[in-house]
Amino acid sequence: MNVWDVAIIGGGPAGLSAALVLGRALRSVIVIDEDKPRHAAARSSHGYLTRDGISPTEFRELGRKDVRAYELVRIEHDTAEEAVKRDEHFHIQTATGKSYISKYLIVATGVRDELPPIPGIQERYGVSVFPCPYCDGWEHRGEPLAVIGSGAQLFGYAQLIFNWSRDLAVFTDGASMLTLDQKHALQDRGIALYEQPIKSLAGAGGGLEKIVLEDGQEIKRRIAFLADTGARETTGIADNLGVKRGEDGQYETMEHGSTQIDGLYIIGDAKHYFTGLIGAASEGYEAGVAVNRKLVEEDWV
Repeated sequence: MNVWDVAIIGGGPAGLSAALVLGRALRSVIVIDEDKPRHAAARSSHGYLTRDGISPTEFRELGRKDVRAYELVRIEHDTAEEAVKRDEHFHIQTATGKSYISKYLIVATGVRDELPPIPGIQERYGVSVFPCPYCDGWEHRGEPLAVIGSGAQLFGYAQLIFNWSRDLAVFTDGASMLTLDQKHALQDRGIALYEQPIKSLAGAGGGLEKIVLEDGQEIKRRIAFLADTGARETTGIADNLGVKRGEDGQYETMEHGSTQIDGLYIIGDAKHYFTGLIGAASEGYEAGVAVNRKLVEEDWV
């Protein structure tokens, strides 16, 4: 069976960027991508120089076009279900029954959001409910905004969203981890705090017009930001290969995304939960350069 220099699981900005670098370095690369991006519902992406405002779909299409220009790179639309390391090589099995063997493996699978079970959130996600103010805050500056969350990160996230609009309300959907001092700090800045359970988000189409509480209150809001999207890895491949996790629950990685498993790299949202487009692409470039250097050194042994 053909042995690829590098297998990349995930065809988002991190995976495609790594593939581009490696293709230009004359390395054989197989990219396995199930084509289920995290923000497929989003209408636009922001913060990527020269591509500000591009739709996630168009961004991926342009990335694939760039990568396909290099004949040693192949993109397969499939799901990598299992990867094991045997005889110094990675053996990958996919959902369609295909098998691939590679010298190096880059996991760039991103994460999948598990949104709060509040009626109305799912259909508005990416339209009027967002996770990232750096991606969508500017377009809604000064509008009536909501922050929804309850965990330890809630207060800091509310501080962040307040940067884009002074018309802000915080919804905890029940008990939260806010301290009394934090509640006072919100009050001092005119930020309304609603600790009642949320009944639903309401509005025409995918828009948000109001947040309805279980006690009957209806608070008018235009946009909601989620303090926690419940982001989780889309695959257990890195776990099954033996990659350790830190106290924060994220994978332990070293320079360039390398791990304690020789030849295995983890990059992008799979590594951090959030990197943004340009951060993920940067990590892909860095990992691609690092892996090529390893291959060069092996050629000289």
